[in-house]
Amino acid sequence: MQVSIACTEQNLRSRNSEDRLCGPRPGPGGGNGGPAGGVHGNPPAGGGSGPKARTAVVPRPPAPPGVLRESTGRGTGMKYRNLGKSGLRVSCLGLGTWVTFGSQISDETAEDVLTVAYEHGINLFDTTEVYAAGKAERTLGNILKSKGWRRSSYVITTVSGCHTLSGETIYRGAETERGLSRKHIIEGLRESLERLQLGYVDIVFANRSDPNSPMEEIVRAMTYVINQGLALYWGTSRWGAAEIMEAYSVARQFNLIPPVCEQVEHHLFQREKVEMQLPELYHKIGVGSVTWSPLACGLITSKYDGRIPDPCRATIKSYQWLKDKVHSEDGKKQQAKAMDLLPIAHQLGCTVAQLAIAWCLRSEGVSSVLLGVSSAEQLIEHLGALQVLSQLTPQTVTEIDGLLGNKPHSKK
Repeated sequence: MQVSIACTEQNLRSRNSEDRLCGPRPGPGGGNGGPAGGVHGNPPAGGGSGPKARTAVVPRPPAPPGVLRESTGRGTGMKYRNLGKSGLRVSCLGLGTWVTFGSQISDETAEDVLTVAYEHGINLFDTTEVYAAGKAERTLGNILKSKGWRRSSYVITTVSGCHTLSGETIYRGAETERGLSRKHIIEGLRESLERLQLGYVDIVFANRSDPNSPMEEIVRAMTYVINQGLALYWGTSRWGAAEIMEAYSVARQFNLIPPVCEQVEHHLFQREKVEMQLPELYHKIGVGSVTWSPLACGLITSKYDGRIPDPCRATIKSYQWLKDKVHSEDGKKQQAKAMDLLPIAHQLGCTVAQLAIAWCLRSEGVSSVLLGVSSAEQLIEHLGALQVLSQLTPQTVTEIDGLLGNKPHSKK
């Protein structure tokens, strides 16, 4: 099936004329669309006297098109951003469950981590159907049920399809339990909801590890699960920019629901996609980014330092690829480069890990950065990145780019 990308550009000229993230445009009287000289505009000439005179409300200037509006939670300091250009507000730091709710730590520790995250303003919790063979979803569901938090106060995301780690494809075995067929998307999501003990998830991501599923089938299946109330939004995971654009075009062509964000790996040594490709999609079609692995599975810390400590993920049999990465020449170079950032971290009064997480948060179009932690203490340390973010001046970012020497450049 041929999909025209050009039609998307034309449709977007009208859609982007009034950015959904910007406030209402001023009306003729200078107000927020109200009548000239009304309560929401400038006061009429000679007005302002008398007992019933109203104080003029000065409208807040609209944010520039394409700029994420960020707010700060009272009492927590957590910052919230829109998920892409949707209306959903998510914490700029989310909690991933590939470490916390897997087989590495106890359920008690997992509950401590989730409690600390929620109390510090994190409202985005990410999982998949395959983490620890479904144990991550069950553990997360049990904790949420025991806590009794309002369902409307947090966001649950899950990933449908095969989830890959460093090129390794993970699925449960049956041929029908992999990929992005309509059957697997719908049945897999229902099984996830059963493990989570929830009626719906907020976002379901489609992992594009199997290219055999037709694009129209994927978009129709995602539209179906949203229309059925099994999910509220859908996004993509590890998709190329051309694939995301194709999904958007298919959605517009058949009056279906397009994706709102891409889930993508992003850290100091993985920059091309988030910095060069996704910002254009964000401005054109409103697709934001939810990024993961901001510390490159621990390489951007002093945890390894040329050796494999015990316990850690690299000692687990299924993480042999991470152990190989630590001992590889490329891995050693990345660890050395990370240590080159120590002077900048000391100057800002933070750790290299906090600096690396804050660096990810500054990227355009990034709605949330997922953290993977194994203890509440580690989570609290990572939350310190919020204070570092405000200190990342253009000069500091330029200095980091100079030390890394890997800033991507446009090929145009």
